Amino acid sequence: MGEGVEWGLHCCVTLAWLGDDEPVPTARLAAWFDLPPAYLTKRLQALVKAGVLSSTPGARGGFRLGRPPERITLMDVVAAIEGPDEMFRCTEIRRRPERSGAPARQFPQPCGVAAAVRKAEMAWRRELAGQTVADLLAAAPAGAADHTRRHFPRVTG
Repeated sequence: MGEGVEWGLHCCVTLAWLGDDEPVPTARLAAWFDLPPAYLTKRLQALVKAGVLSSTPGARGGFRLGRPPERITLMDVVAAIEGPDEMFRCTEIRRRPERSGAPARQFPQPCGVAAAVRKAEMAWRRELAGQTVADLLAAAPAGAADHTRRHFPRVTG
């Protein structure tokens, strides 16, 4: 999983703490997390496409949560940024005669490696789907929301 998921989740938490009084520009979020704006924009646009965030175009535009924090799962963010496909893709290398010296017909059952990894991935996906941005907010250190609101660089006037 790429670091874009981490930044997407942090942006969701930050946007939840800031509320939706006004959209938050990418440049502000990028400065807050010390990220290149173009890098972050690509991830935020993926979250907009998935309905996790909403965007407002223009000079006073930016991003807001697309739905309440309790309705945004961690799996929503992962799938938006990484895509919905399974993380592990078995290519059946055991069936390649040039590598194993055995014909493909010798392996009629599904690959045990693939089955084990898929089982673990399904557990991982269920866990992420069972946790929300609201859960992250509730688990944050005391004062984190106030600190963010006080120090987050906002556009004025």
